[in-house]
Amino acid sequence: MLDASTFCRSTTDAMASPFAPDWDPTSPAVLTDQRAAYDIQRERCPVAFGPTGQASVLRHADVLRVLADPDTFSSAVSDHPAVPNGYDPPQHTAYRKALDPFFAPERIRHFSPVCRRLAVRVVQEAVSLGDVEASHEFALPFAVRVQSAFLGWPALIQDELLDWLQRSRAATRSGDRALTAQVAQEFEAFVLRVRDARLDAPPTQDISTELMHTRVDGRPLDLRELASVLRNWTVGEVGTISASVGILLHWLATQPDWQRRLRAEPTLLPQAIDEVLRIDGPLAANRRITTRPVALGGRELPAGTRLSLNWIAANRDPQAFDAPDTFDLARDPAANLLYGAGIHVCPGAPLARLELRLLMEELLIRTRSIGLTEGHTPTRAVFPDAGYASLRIRLRA
Repeated sequence: MLDASTFCRSTTDAMASPFAPDWDPTSPAVLTDQRAAYDIQRERCPVAFGPTGQASVLRHADVLRVLADPDTFSSAVSDHPAVPNGYDPPQHTAYRKALDPFFAPERIRHFSPVCRRLAVRVVQEAVSLGDVEASHEFALPFAVRVQSAFLGWPALIQDELLDWLQRSRAATRSGDRALTAQVAQEFEAFVLRVRDARLDAPPTQDISTELMHTRVDGRPLDLRELASVLRNWTVGEVGTISASVGILLHWLATQPDWQRRLRAEPTLLPQAIDEVLRIDGPLAANRRITTRPVALGGRELPAGTRLSLNWIAANRDPQAFDAPDTFDLARDPAANLLYGAGIHVCPGAPLARLELRLLMEELLIRTRSIGLTEGHTPTRAVFPDAGYASLRIRLRA
């Protein structure tokens, strides 16, 4: 059990000396068990400053308040274009109006057979091996293949995309801004090639081509905007899907009764997937910055305060979810912040839900048992990642 005194202060202590750090979310004591540490910190000091001056927002109600007030809690936190997530209204509104139709119900229905074929293929490959590393041999290949197919990118570039994703994740973990900028420039060059290959293509050839012809406020997206959208769709979708698949695999492997029930009642999968990922979130946090002085979670925050909205802590808040560690399909799905809320709710949620449902359906159809590999101890990922860094799964057909 974690000792709270080793990594965090209470709200009372924080009020007594408001300029001292309340905790260090990257300390070894926290990284040993992130979920448990977030739960403790949420109850002791729900808006907690770290050593960099950024405040973690951990309570469900406080996160909802931030999401509902973009005028006070701005998303413009990056020095680089982040379309559309890094913008506030009215720019954000214009971008979302142009981009949301790419995830409309009819598009998702049209893509569903392609997604299922890719799910079947990756499950068959995994079953033939019998024992797989959940991320690199199963989740990541599936996520990259699906996203490439969705965007209309050829299979030949999937290895290149995987390599870039690994470099991007390493750069993010390092906190090195120069390295992060370099990796972003590499992706911009990649997008330039994608764009140049489609200059003479009809506008409806694939989603990437359609995106090139998409207009925002009457003008087409420039290269940096195009690269930003595609980077958001690839890094966001692939990274979150990969983490989600690992979490779901571990849950299935350790819950044989539910494994049997979901094989018998696959219609329960959508609710089950969302509930598992509420308990064990695949995305740690998103950022905001205050535009004016504001009180939040018992703290007085000056303008310019950088915030980290902790999705994992918020989705495990007992004030929002009774017995939050309990798997319960009867919960109100509207309270689940898995895909966010408010104007910045994830536009790709329909695609993500489709991918996870079809992959889990095919996995349960094509196996008779899913278990942890004997002798292997799973290793949790650490901030800014979530889920599992190492997880080996045994599959039996």
